[in-house]
Parts: sequence; structure tokens; C-alpha cells
Amino acid sequence: MIKKVLHYSLNKMGVEFKRYPDENSDLSRRLKIVKSFKIDVLLDVGANSGHYAQQMRSIGFDKKIVSFEPLKSVFKQLELNSSKDPNWHVENYAIGNEDVTSYINVAGNTYSSSLLNMLPSHLESAPESKFVAKEQIEVKKLDSIYHKFSSSENRVMLKIDTQGYEKKILEGAINSLNDIYILQLEMSIIPLYQDEMIFTEMISFLDSLNYQLFSLENGFSDLRSGRLLQVDGVFVNRKYL
Repeated sequence: MIKKVLHYSLNKMGVEFKRYPDENSDLSRRLKIVKSFKIDVLLDVGANSGHYAQQMRSIGFDKKIVSFEPLKSVFKQLELNSSKDPNWHVENYAIGNEDVTSYINVAGNTYSSSLLNMLPSHLESAPESKFVAKEQIEVKKLDSIYHKFSSSENRVMLKIDTQGYEKKILEGAINSLNDIYILQLEMSIIPLYQDEMIFTEMISFLDSLNYQLFSLENGFSDLRSGRLLQVDGVFVNRKYL
């Protein structure tokens, strides 16, 4: 009765109660997938300040998270955000297809930063993403560091959000991918970065690596036209289906 009265009162003020995450939302579907495959390690590649990890915590994922972020200024905020969570570990380097020192293009909004060059299609849709600097960073293959953070007994999910650099990361993770249950990665519907692998190509590439498309989440769109420019694909390793 109290709940009904509260709902009625708030509805009159224009406030609506909804379950979080909403049962039909991308987040709710992602949580169901993670629970279904009993994921206990999340590798968060391209973490920025930790939004994705915080989002996963907010929907109830309480297992181990390892976040990778190469930008020094953003990494400081990532360290701060993770500091009170003993099961959230952070690393200050990028993941790629070789173990090298390289340079990353730093975007004005930081989260559009990339090792690749940005195309006009991206800049026109989000002027705040313009590159403003270059920063020297360390790059490591996932295959080089994978067993530092997981074992054969773990059920691992790999999330990649690296602004067009996703294929390079997968190329440096060929051995690790055999043991990874779930992949979530950002895919451009049209080219936004030079030499990136777009949506249709990535689905075919992952199919060749024995990963099946399982779910899609909305991503970056052009605020002027409403055109969807990027989506997040969730893929499952067929050996675990």
C-alpha cells in the first residue's frame, strides 16, 4: 500500500519509478549474458576514467575487473575511481598487436583518443573529439599479459573500446581468445578512423575466430541527423555455447 501511494504521488509530479537496469535495456541484457556465462574476470580495455567498470558495478557485477588505460592524465582519474574497490585493478598501458612504445592521438574529449587517425566523418559528428596532442605510451599484446590476470579456471570477458584499434588488439590476443568466453567491442557502421575494420567486416573476422554475435547495444550517433555511427557487439566463443 505504501509503495502504491508513493508511486501515485510521484507520478502526479511527473516522476516515474523504473527498475534499474530496465528489463528491456542494453544493460539488462548484458547483465543476463554475464550471469548466464558466470563471468568472473572482466578485462576492460580502453577504460578511460572507468565509466564502463562503474557501470558494471552499478548493475551488480562484483567480480574481478582489470582496466587498461594508456593516457596518463585520464589514468590518474581511473586510479582515483578504482581506489576503494579492492577487486578493481588498473594498468597504465594500451593493448595492441605488439609489445612496443608508440604514440596515441589525444582527443579534446579524451575518450575519442586513438592510435589511428580520425576521419572527417567522426569530426563532423563530434567536433569536441578533435585531436589536440600526441602522447607517448606503452603498448602490450594481450597474449603477453593475459595470464597475469586470469587462469584456466576463470571465465573471462574482454571488453574493447579503443576507437578503431579493435582488430589490432584481437591480432595480439589470438592465443588468449581461445579461453575468453565473451567479447564486447565497439564497431563503426561507417569508417570513423583511418584503417579501422567496420561493423560488417568485424562480424566476419570474429566468425573466423569462432565467435558468434550474441547481442548488440546502441553506441555513438550523429546528434544532428540521428544516424547511428557505432554499436557495441557482444560475441560469445562458440566452444562455450
